Amino acid sequence: MKEAVQFGSITIAFQLEFSNRKSLGITITPEMEVKVRAPFDATIERIKEKVKKKAPWIIKQQNFFLSFQPRTPERKFVSGETHLYLGRQYRLQIHVGLSESVKLKGKFIEVTVPDKSKAKDLLNQWYLEHAKNKFHSIAEPLIERFKKYNVKPGSVVLRDMPTRWGSCTPKGKIILNPELIKAPKGCIEYVIIHELCHLLHHDHTQKFIDLQTKEMKDWEKWKMKLEKLLA
Repeated sequence: MKEAVQFGSITIAFQLEFSNRKSLGITITPEMEVKVRAPFDATIERIKEKVKKKAPWIIKQQNFFLSFQPRTPERKFVSGETHLYLGRQYRLQIHVGLSESVKLKGKFIEVTVPDKSKAKDLLNQWYLEHAKNKFHSIAEPLIERFKKYNVKPGSVVLRDMPTRWGSCTPKGKIILNPELIKAPKGCIEYVIIHELCHLLHHDHTQKFIDLQTKEMKDWEKWKMKLEKLLA
């Protein structure tokens, strides 16, 4: 059966199962679903009370999303294959030519290379260059907004991270995964705001969640969109 509790501005929905056990158990699945197993004699009120008490831990586990491994399907970099850029799907067209170039044309990403085997490297370089420009233009107004909290990142850099979308070092450097360039702008803003919030709160406490919600009311929508799009 499905139940839910309210914790601040967060609604925690959970799947409840009763079994022949002595104590209540809570698990978070990789899909961020909350599963609660309770003794047969436990009341709904008591169960909800315990779930609410464990809410900070549940939210922290769900926010592990930002450190899960992106599982974008392996690409072969051949004509006809679909590739993402800022949340939109484009069909790849590879042309053999004397020069090297990557261009967006309508619903296509056109890659021109002397040797088709070089298409992957050229396209990845194109993604990286666009990530550098786009991320900084998206981050600038957000960084400016966070100055009211007397915080500012030491720098914003890009780094391939197989197990993270973003991170914030103890010294205040924000690191972003260049793979985010494939996601919509809102998803990129969500990751940047998430890391900016870590400049004030290092852990996923309720204060962290409240700040993130204050600065991006619909962050859960973009979080889920990022997960569905690139996971």
